Amino acid sequence: MARDEHHVVHNPNGGWDVKRNDSQRVSVHTETKADAVKMGRQISHNQGTEFIVHGIDGKIQNSDSHGKDPCPPKDTK
Repeated sequence: MARDEHHVVHNPNGGWDVKRNDSQRVSVHTETKADAVKMGRQISHNQGTEFIVHGIDGKIQNSDSHGKDPCPPKDTK
């Protein structure tokens, strides 16, 4: 079963898109990456999904879990 994810990706026609992993449609299109990250993080938080930010080359630069983390960190106390 694939996990629910939102991705920030570069749009080849310019700007940045926020897309859900199982969707062909773009959730949000912005002119700047910073705006896409801000809006995408809010969407991901509201929907409890993994949030993944890609660079202009398509490589993953950052990720954040807003849902049920399959590998939660162990408590160090």
